[in-house]
Amino acid sequence: MYAQWPSRLEGAVVWTRTVQGPDDHPVLPDGCMDLIWTDGILLVAGPDTRAHLPEASSATRYAGVRFAPGCGPALLGVPAYELRDRRVGLTDLWPAAVTRRLTDRVDGASDHVAALESVVLRRAAEAEPPDPLLRAVAEQLDTGRSVAGTAESVGLGARQLHRRSLDAFGYGPKTLARVLRLQRALALVAAGAPYAYAAIAAGCTDQAHLAREMRGLAGMSLSSYVASNSYVASANSDTSDPSGSSTVA
Repeated sequence: MYAQWPSRLEGAVVWTRTVQGPDDHPVLPDGCMDLIWTDGILLVAGPDTRAHLPEASSATRYAGVRFAPGCGPALLGVPAYELRDRRVGLTDLWPAAVTRRLTDRVDGASDHVAALESVVLRRAAEAEPPDPLLRAVAEQLDTGRSVAGTAESVGLGARQLHRRSLDAFGYGPKTLARVLRLQRALALVAAGAPYAYAAIAAGCTDQAHLAREMRGLAGMSLSSYVASNSYVASANSDTSDPSGSSTVA
């Protein structure tokens, strides 16, 4: 069972998931980074360039805060490219004593989700804000604007944009544009759009282009993903009620 809703941290999303049995649902690239709590552990999920298959675990409860593209590095204090396609313990990034104290705080809370979000909000209040220029880059790419047009609009050369994108997003702007385009297409399919329409509306040249992107970024066909429970979970809207009432099984 999965649910998500907007965080009190601007641009972020809070989510929960309960797993019963083997967790074989892939997590697709979305340009984001997450801070995750699971039964006594705090983890950081870096930006993905391919589908992530969860490792075998006895954990059944998860809570997370998903940061918008470009926002995670400032809060976590590490360039995004260092965490690309990785899941690491927070102890690898922050002092062990600090991480243990925060983990105990979330473990001992009656509401693990609220406690984790409070940790993030406190950290955000102390950290430098995300680079507004790179946030503008992510927002423009998410509208389907070209990388060249985006670079020109924010006043960055191609090489400078690529270098700064590595720090903010974990990969270059072309990869981020592909990831965001795929997510737009999946959102349209989730809303009931035919595959061909979703492909064109999201910015692909045709349905075959979308199929290639699914293979390249997700490692599966769109039909396979739609048929999986992971699709049902990821299709849960960001407009969910903060109470988590819009869960899906």
